[in-house]
Amino acid sequence: MKLDGKVAEQKAKRRRVLPLDFVHESTGTIVEFDEMQHFTSFRRHSLELYPEGVSTGFDLDRYIVICHDWSTRADNYRAAKAATGFGPGGRQKQRAYFDDLRDLAVPAMGGPGVIRVACFDNDGRAAYAREREKLQKLMTV
Repeated sequence: MKLDGKVAEQKAKRRRVLPLDFVHESTGTIVEFDEMQHFTSFRRHSLELYPEGVSTGFDLDRYIVICHDWSTRADNYRAAKAATGFGPGGRQKQRAYFDDLRDLAVPAMGGPGVIRVACFDNDGRAAYAREREKLQKLMTV
């Protein structure tokens, strides 16, 4: 399954920096907190296409399972919302594309793998508390 992005529309978009949730400056590590809407069937399919041995700062197989478990609910989140380059109902596809871009481009440019923290309850404090020790180990200089 492809994300069905429209190349001409993507090229016509204004260039800008892709927003990030958190950057640990001394290590250059990017941390993304992923709420429920990041765990769609589109994201699962794109994760399944990652090249063997790709460097990520998260457990790729675990994320695929979470997407499988949450996709029915996540696919319905703003399902009708249009997205430039993906058309009507394309917001979930656009989100998957942007997440993939972060995950694959950062290591390709020499940076450490993007760390992803599942936060499907929308409680960032709880997600941080669950992952705090892991985050600190990953971001040690």
